[in-house]
Amino acid sequence: MKLIELHILQSFPVSCLNRDDVGAPKTATFGGVTRARISSQCLKRAIRLQAKELCPELFKGERSKLIVQPIAEAAERHGAPADKAREASKKFCDGLATVDESAFKNKGILKVKTLMFLSPSEREEIGKELATILKESKDTKASDKKIKSAASKVQEAKLKDAADIALFGRMVATDHSLTVEGAAMFSHALSTHRADNDIDFYTAVDDRQGEDPTVEEEDRAGSGMMGTLEFTSAVYYRYVALNLGLLGDDSHLGALSAEDRRTVVDAFLRATILAVPSARKNSMNAHTMPGYVLGLVKDKGQPLQLINAFEKPVSSKSGLIDTSVAALKEHHEQLKKTWGIKPSAEIAIPDKPLDEFCEEILRHV
Repeated sequence: MKLIELHILQSFPVSCLNRDDVGAPKTATFGGVTRARISSQCLKRAIRLQAKELCPELFKGERSKLIVQPIAEAAERHGAPADKAREASKKFCDGLATVDESAFKNKGILKVKTLMFLSPSEREEIGKELATILKESKDTKASDKKIKSAASKVQEAKLKDAADIALFGRMVATDHSLTVEGAAMFSHALSTHRADNDIDFYTAVDDRQGEDPTVEEEDRAGSGMMGTLEFTSAVYYRYVALNLGLLGDDSHLGALSAEDRRTVVDAFLRATILAVPSARKNSMNAHTMPGYVLGLVKDKGQPLQLINAFEKPVSSKSGLIDTSVAALKEHHEQLKKTWGIKPSAEIAIPDKPLDEFCEEILRHV
């Protein structure tokens, strides 16, 4: 497969970018020691939102359970009466992802039980097909059968406004024809060194506590509340690959022009490099830029991350980012020599600024 690969080293200060079920920063054991971790799911969402901001006209996919009403409205736009459009949309969505009857009964909200990743053009095609079925069919049972098979019309939308679905993929258990293999591949980000979680003890002051008769005199100078939060700080290595073969003329983005596909890849590259998960951004804002980005274009081969550069955790008394960059470069050169790996392009930040970095990679798309 033809690939673009990004190998990114980024240092984050005090942060909790990705929490586990008890609110602590996620960790993993690698090379026999505990590492700080950011899950691929967390990174993918941050990148998807950043790409949507950079290129909103081509990244219009929405992942939601609230799909019944938008599809009903699309059917109405194509001539279906409101009540029949709503009922047809409900039947269709029930077959696709099971309508949540309790939400409708308790709150009057029409939603499904499973998140669905759809774009505006896909919803429009489904609505158009439902309107056509309602106009042409007089047999209720036959109509119901056709309604449940209306998902086939999603294919006609061709992801022309859904680069995010093409890149990040879609899994639909009830209708595999709607499943899309994502062109992008992500690793979990791991710290290049041993990293333990720390605890932040904090207090909050009640500005009027001195006037509160329920507080004892000797306690009025104290805090109104106190608590603890876990955090970490680390240099992370993360890997992202893009299978260009899934974005070509006969694949996911075949409905787009070659120029639009380059625009999609450019937005994805920039979003991947710049996006940072937003957890605790107001209390532990850790937004930084990567210290090093290695970009590779490969005409053939398999995705290959360079995490084993850090299987032996790096250590340094003068900072970890430079030591991590040196370890990454050494490991990459060793792999190229041992296994005969020959990228058709190899570009790095900060050797090149971001704009030149992206321009150079896009020459190979």
